[in-house]
Amino acid sequence: MSNSIYNKLVNKEAKLAVIGLGYVGLPIALEFAKNIKVVGFDINEERINLMKQNIDPSNELDASEFEGCDIEFTAKLEDLKDVEFFVVAVPTPIDDANLPNLSPLLGATTTVAQVLKKGDYVVFESTVYPGCTEEDCVPILEEMSGLKFNEDFKVGYSPERINPGDKKHTLQNVTKVVSGCDAESLEEIAKTYELVVHVGVHRASSIKVAEAAKIIENTQRDVNIALINELSIIFDRLGINTYDVLEAAGTKWNFLNFTPGLVGGHCIGVDPYYLTHKASQAGYHSKIITSGRYVNDSMGYYIGKQTVKKILAQGKSIQNAKVLVMGATFKEDVTDIRNSKVIDIIKELRSFQVAVDLVDPYASSEEMEKEYGVPLHSKTRNDYDAIIVAVNHSDYMKLKESDFKAMLREGDGVLVDVKGMYDSTIKDLEYWSL
Repeated sequence: MSNSIYNKLVNKEAKLAVIGLGYVGLPIALEFAKNIKVVGFDINEERINLMKQNIDPSNELDASEFEGCDIEFTAKLEDLKDVEFFVVAVPTPIDDANLPNLSPLLGATTTVAQVLKKGDYVVFESTVYPGCTEEDCVPILEEMSGLKFNEDFKVGYSPERINPGDKKHTLQNVTKVVSGCDAESLEEIAKTYELVVHVGVHRASSIKVAEAAKIIENTQRDVNIALINELSIIFDRLGINTYDVLEAAGTKWNFLNFTPGLVGGHCIGVDPYYLTHKASQAGYHSKIITSGRYVNDSMGYYIGKQTVKKILAQGKSIQNAKVLVMGATFKEDVTDIRNSKVIDIIKELRSFQVAVDLVDPYASSEEMEKEYGVPLHSKTRNDYDAIIVAVNHSDYMKLKESDFKAMLREGDGVLVDVKGMYDSTIKDLEYWSL
């Protein structure tokens, strides 16, 4: 076993490549590069040029993280020809019909297939439905390379668990689930990941088990948040404060601590659809997961409608109303706008002819314009009829009631606090939260 792939990597006789250098790929590539030779590959040359200057295009990592790393950034296929261990970490989004969009994954698999050699390893990190690695990706690798799976090359699956913006749960200190196509590959892949995951790895019994484990992590969160979102709608009708209820219920030792809110992003709002898609192919129509998705996907529209009702209740004309929406990213303190549900609030308000201004200290106006057709405003005004704080950015945590009054028409109006941040501090304004 002296010529095992792990030994070759550790002795710098072989290179590892990470395909896709976004939120997930770049941190992994840099962490590996502290120990072994790494090629960081991405099809976006603009991003590659930034990384060559020690800049993370996702604004998650400091320049210091690039230091002392044995890494070559490239967008050229030929730079992958002498790589023996490939890690594929590209996004797996959904399309407009909420069906899996495997284009980025199959594209990355095609890239690897063009340079695949005998003895190589390919490990997938993208979130997929159980069976995707072996049923969708392996045939591409075999067909394009002319090599035989298991005999000529090995495949594994190790789902990412990186949480954007989370400095506590990082790659190094979250247990990594790993799997391989046989006992030997499992061991080689596990040892390779142990180089970078300090708390160790969990060896799953098969690739499908590892795929399923990842997808239920986010599905479980989605369903739990959907329950709390539905409860918040019920409690609103009953005139009860949801956060007071959660605080009281939370005194029991086994009560699960979830809060209502918008469920967007490229994980929780997407992954359950991969599972329900595979379930329907297997002849089962998922009920609980689909219901949870329906509730969470409709929350933005619900918040928009509630805001309109509150403005009308103040005796104002809705056609002349102006609303400020604060926060555009899918979660707090990140730059990522993918699958942000804030856009649903804006769509709902605009359907009532309401004028909407959107601000965010982290998001890029250019990206918002490109993705959703909604640019960011650089300045706020002082004549809004309602303010919706949609994302609990730390910058917004410091705001006081007087700050909101200064932005509202004649110092009065509606404050909609999606995450209940100002629950106990607002005394004069018309206040509503989930």
